[in-house]
Amino acid sequence: MPGLLSPGASGHPNFCGPNGGIRSGPTGLRDMKTELTEATICGIGLDVGGTKIAGGLVTPEGKIISRRVIPTLPQRGGEAVLQEAFALAVSLRDDALAVGLSVRAVGIGVGELVDLQGNVASAQTIPWRDVPVQKRFADLAPAVVEADSRAAAFCEAKFGAGRNLRIFLYVTIGTGIGSSLVLDGVPYAGARGSSGTLASSPLTTRCAECGTVLRPVLEQISSGPAIVARYNELARTSVANGEEVLGAAAAGDRHAVHVVQIAAEALGATVGLLVNVLDPEAIVVGGGLGTAGGVFWERFVASTREHIWSETQRDLPIAIAEYANNAGFVGAAALALRKFQPGVTGER
Repeated sequence: MPGLLSPGASGHPNFCGPNGGIRSGPTGLRDMKTELTEATICGIGLDVGGTKIAGGLVTPEGKIISRRVIPTLPQRGGEAVLQEAFALAVSLRDDALAVGLSVRAVGIGVGELVDLQGNVASAQTIPWRDVPVQKRFADLAPAVVEADSRAAAFCEAKFGAGRNLRIFLYVTIGTGIGSSLVLDGVPYAGARGSSGTLASSPLTTRCAECGTVLRPVLEQISSGPAIVARYNELARTSVANGEEVLGAAAAGDRHAVHVVQIAAEALGATVGLLVNVLDPEAIVVGGGLGTAGGVFWERFVASTREHIWSETQRDLPIAIAEYANNAGFVGAAALALRKFQPGVTGER
């Protein structure tokens, strides 16, 4: 399939060994056939974000069998992105057939609002509003569409850092910023599916000193693209992604340190407010920036605790998502399997 970003040396998909190690190419396929003697079914999961589409084959126990990544390029339009996402799912179906697995369901997590019926209800980044995404993927297998933050939160609730928690807050920071409150293992969707919209709306306020109207938007301060844009402006350079800015901050670049700290402080203030309102047992943090560690993580954690009002809440655990950048597609697959294969998903 053209456009693979993470193939093996000969252009084959990545296959995960039993301990999570990656083997690539046809040898990996042969090895997986001997290791999957107890597994007969799996789900396909896709995580459709603003930068990339990550997909994988996932067993009912949350084991990743195969993983593929392609660029999203949303500027091409919704139909082009949908065709590429579907082609990626077909490639994963073929991976499953190659190791003797039956695909029973496909889950699609998308970085947009998704209503309670599985319809994409916004078009901030991925122009799929009013597009029958679920119906299109049903040509491959029974399909579920969910907001990416809720899909990732479900992964962590079922298999990862939140599996022993009754109430936790999942926050994801990458190209966009999202959140999900998880109650007894289930991400809370709200009355319309819009719950967890954390960083897209402006907080309008007026300066008491000069009367200037301020409309800060968290994603314009703390997301990956915002960090890159602000750093390039200050340093008069042209880095391409947030990882480069984080690397520069780790190396002591003063502009990078400044930008990263401002972003982390703003995010922490917002998450601290959510803790004050929701009183979770813990916070689980995912996404590319959220799992990067270093200056961003340290300042984010400190800022979150500084903005938690109650002393009894202030020392709550703040953990990095165990599935890291894989949580979105693993959770999407798990949600689909839960709906269409409930007897094999180990529901608690």
